[in-house]
Amino acid sequence: MTSMIKTVDPSTPVPRDVAVVGAGAAGMMAAIHAARIGAAVTLYEKNERCGRKLRITGKGRCNVTNHCTRDEFFANVTGNSRFLYSAWSRFSSEDAETFFESLGVPLKVERGNRVFPLSDKATDVVDALVRECRRLGVQLVNERVEGLFVREGRLLGVSTGKKTLAHGAVILATGGASYPLTGSTGDGYRFARAVGHSVVTPTPSLVPLVENGDFCASVQGLSLRNVRLSVLDSQTGKTVFEDFGEMMFTHFGVTGPLVLSASAHLSEMAPDRYRLLIDLKPALDEKTLDARILSDFEKYKNRDFLNALADLLPQKLIGPLVSRSGIDGHRKVNSVTREERHRLLSLLKALPIDVRGFRPIAEAIVTKGGVSLAEISPRTMESKLLSGLYFAGEVMDLDAYTGGFNLQIAFSTAVLAGESAAIAVLS
Repeated sequence: MTSMIKTVDPSTPVPRDVAVVGAGAAGMMAAIHAARIGAAVTLYEKNERCGRKLRITGKGRCNVTNHCTRDEFFANVTGNSRFLYSAWSRFSSEDAETFFESLGVPLKVERGNRVFPLSDKATDVVDALVRECRRLGVQLVNERVEGLFVREGRLLGVSTGKKTLAHGAVILATGGASYPLTGSTGDGYRFARAVGHSVVTPTPSLVPLVENGDFCASVQGLSLRNVRLSVLDSQTGKTVFEDFGEMMFTHFGVTGPLVLSASAHLSEMAPDRYRLLIDLKPALDEKTLDARILSDFEKYKNRDFLNALADLLPQKLIGPLVSRSGIDGHRKVNSVTREERHRLLSLLKALPIDVRGFRPIAEAIVTKGGVSLAEISPRTMESKLLSGLYFAGEVMDLDAYTGGFNLQIAFSTAVLAGESAAIAVLS
C-alpha cells in the first residue's frame, strides 16, 4: 500500500499531495473532500479498521448531526463558537444530511432534532465513508504516525517510525483523549506541541459525574424520565445548568443525557463546588404537589409512611428518599406533620446530589481543550505557525453539547481543512 508514497528527500520538491492522520469521522471527511478537489490523498490510521470510535457513538446508532438552524447550532457550542463561522458556512448540518443521503445512508430525525441513520446502525455511516474514500482513490495506510517531519521551518511530511514520508500538506485529525481504546490517545497534541503549538489542557466533557456521598449507590440502576436537573455553583451562587429529560443513578454517581449535557458546564471542578438538584415532579408546582401528597396520605392513612409513597415514586427510590427526609418510615402516615410533609415536598422538587468530580477522561464522550484556536486560521484550518499543517475535529479546543453537534463540528472543520489543503498543494 505504501509503494506510491515517497520518502523525504529535503533537496527535492515536496509532492503535491495531502496526508490525513487519523481515519475517524473528521479524518475520513477531510480525505474525501481533499480528493474531491483533485488532490492525491493518503490516509494514515493506526487501528486495523477505520472509524473505530464512530462505530460506538450514540450507543452504536451514530447521531451524525442535528437538524438545526445556524443560530441553534452555535447556541450548542460550549465555547469558541465564532471560530466555526467559516466552517459552518462551508458545511452546515443541512449539508451533512445531504452528504450522507447521497452516499446511500437514509436518515431520520428524532427527539431534540437528533439525526440518525434510518437503520440505527453506526456501521452504515462508517462503511459509507470508507466506500467513498476508496471510490476517490484515497490511499489507506495502516501505520502509526509518530510525528511530523519538519526541517528549517518547512513541513516535509510525516514519520511513521519505519520511515519518513513526503507530503505537501498534513491534516491532523487524531481526535482528543476520550475513549483511548478506540485510538484517541492524544497523539495530535504531541505532534502539535513538537512544532510549537500551544495545547489547552484536555479535560473531560460530556462525562458522568461522581457523587460526594452514597445516595446514588443506594439507588443504582434506577433511570429517571421527565425530570428537571439544575446545577448550582456554590462559589458563585448561580445556576449554571438547567434542563429537562432523562438521567440514571449508578454505583459512582449519575449519568445519562441530562448529566452529560450538564457536565459541559462544570469548569474548574472541585469537590462540593457543584450541587445537582433533581426535580422529580417538574410538571407539578409546589401547591399542586402538596395537594397530591395529601391525597395519597388520605388514601393510605392507615399504612406506614414508607408504604404510602408507591403512587408517587419508583419503588427503588422510596426507602433512600424517606431516609434522607429524616422521617421515620414506620410511622403511620396519618401522624406525619405538616412540617415533615413539606420536607418531603422539598426533596421531591429539589433532591440534592453533591458532586465530587468527573469520571475519568477515558469515559468522556468528547474532550474539552486541545490545540489552541488562536494558532489556527478559522478560514482554512491551517496552522498559523507552520505552513502546510491543518487541523480537523476534536484535536482542536472545540466541543459542544450532546445531540450531534460534536460530530457536526468534526465534519464542518474537516471539509474546510480538506478543501483548503487540496487547493494549497494544487495551486
